[in-house]
Amino acid sequence: MSYKKRVAGLMMIDSLIVILSIFISYYLLLPFGNNYSSILLPSAIGLLLSHHFFAYRYGLYKKVWQYSSMSELVAIMKAVSFSILIVAVLQLVLASSLYTRTLSITWMMHILLIGGSRFAWRMYRDTYIKPDPNRKRALIIGAGAAGTTVARELKQKQHSELQPVGFIDDNFTKHNLEIMNIPVLGGVKQIESIAKEYKVEHIVIAIPSLSRSEIQRIYAECAKTSAETKILPFLEDIMTGKLEVSQIREVQVEDLLGRDPVELDLETISKSLESKTILVTGAGGSIGSEICRQVSKFNPDKLILLGHGENSVYTIDMELKNIYGSKIKILPIIADVQDRDRIFSIVKEYCPSVIYHAAAHKHVPLMEFNPIEAVKNNIFGTKNIAEAAHEYGVESFVMVSTDKAVNPPNVMGATKRFAEMIVQNLAKESKTKFAAVRFGNVLGSRGSVIPLFKKQIEAGGPVTITDPEMTRYFMTIPEASRLVIQAGTLASGGEVFVLDMGEPVKIVDLAKNLIRLSGYTENEIEIKFSGIRPGEKLFEELLNEDEIQSEKVFPKIYVGKAMPLSKYELDYVIQELLEMKRKEMVDTLLNVANRKVVGELLIGQRSS
Repeated sequence: MSYKKRVAGLMMIDSLIVILSIFISYYLLLPFGNNYSSILLPSAIGLLLSHHFFAYRYGLYKKVWQYSSMSELVAIMKAVSFSILIVAVLQLVLASSLYTRTLSITWMMHILLIGGSRFAWRMYRDTYIKPDPNRKRALIIGAGAAGTTVARELKQKQHSELQPVGFIDDNFTKHNLEIMNIPVLGGVKQIESIAKEYKVEHIVIAIPSLSRSEIQRIYAECAKTSAETKILPFLEDIMTGKLEVSQIREVQVEDLLGRDPVELDLETISKSLESKTILVTGAGGSIGSEICRQVSKFNPDKLILLGHGENSVYTIDMELKNIYGSKIKILPIIADVQDRDRIFSIVKEYCPSVIYHAAAHKHVPLMEFNPIEAVKNNIFGTKNIAEAAHEYGVESFVMVSTDKAVNPPNVMGATKRFAEMIVQNLAKESKTKFAAVRFGNVLGSRGSVIPLFKKQIEAGGPVTITDPEMTRYFMTIPEASRLVIQAGTLASGGEVFVLDMGEPVKIVDLAKNLIRLSGYTENEIEIKFSGIRPGEKLFEELLNEDEIQSEKVFPKIYVGKAMPLSKYELDYVIQELLEMKRKEMVDTLLNVANRKVVGELLIGQRSS
């Protein structure tokens, strides 16, 4: 039925109800033969007109009544009550008297008949339209507001694939009760037995306020069943505040980190970025592109996307222009941080207030085989952009670093430690606030372990892991980007910021979770151990012993003590690096990054 036909039909039904309710009330309560016709007809006309006005005012003709609830009933009561009030005023004006009892009966019949006509369809639908018997049986975890909303949506949507058979909730006072005829069957620890008893095929975690550690606990119980597990978005992801079944998504590895994400000081960040010019190097990469997305939310005047890869810069440029094109001047620039003259000209031309330096080579085994490229990009590239920031008076410079820069046994980590030293030394003499931000492995970033595991699982396995005892710190791409942005507001010069990343995660446990999330068991997808690769460590560190400070400068953010080489030492080593042969270069990188042979190098220089 079209909208116009639907509204016309409802208005005809309402008109009939209005006339019936007022005439029946007068015939029932006023003595037969009493002269009331002079007030009855004006009252009926007044009630009819006022009802249609208030029905339109409170949207009674626009509501979808098969999903009617208390809010619709409240709208009916308001429309009817105000209509009766108008009639009462009309009677006082025309007859100088008020037929209180007849108006009261009219009000009650009006609500009963209008409400009944609206709710009849829902009653018919819930009673006689049975769900598809082929729906998959679903268990909903959480018998609160979100869980109830999910259950209602699943029951009412005819084409839903899921049929809720029960709730799970740790609140024992709800056990053995029913919500919308769906029983609350028990607590989280009983999930395995309940899923088996009720032949559950899907489990929906419907508690948006859950912490990561609580999700991890619940998922561990769900993983004991053969049911597919899904989850509602977190509260921070539900922008409208209204839950829809379409928002149910697969459980991701990020949900199982067992640690709540870092939150931002939005007010301080807004002051530092709003109406400013922001430059992001490596803007097409995983971290750089997410920094651009996060920064764009704070309304900068210009956002400069600097990157070496044409396709990746094009992708983030198009994405941001589609969202912010009319609000922010977005400038895509193809350039290499190794090109010193080009970098200096860009910083001079655009005069950014803040630079986020995310351009880097980060793949550990590849850099072991290509140390010269790691030196050129990670050391000299950082030196170029950092010195340009100093030269042209950039307010704040934040470099993206890594936990692999702590006591590095590999080329990539050593070059990133060098880059930190460059930034720390510049901070001593510059008005620019320089800082570095260290974090662990970023889930889903290019070259990270998760995409590799997913490809191996899709291929039927095996999933290859270097060592059963290998552990890493993990965080999400948005978390990493937030930390970088927050560090820019906290920096006073020379700091190394570190996220409190909770406990490190065993790579083998991560692989097992990913196998289960992909719908397989460990018997179906084999895990093989291939041995530690060149340059890898079993355990990563976020700060070495000399850098540790116990106090946090922001919730979940630590700052390490600056332990750079002197500028004299650093400049000498950097000048010598590109003249060295491969093995000599690697040895020097590792030794200097770990502060082992700096003295010998300088003694050799002086003696020559």
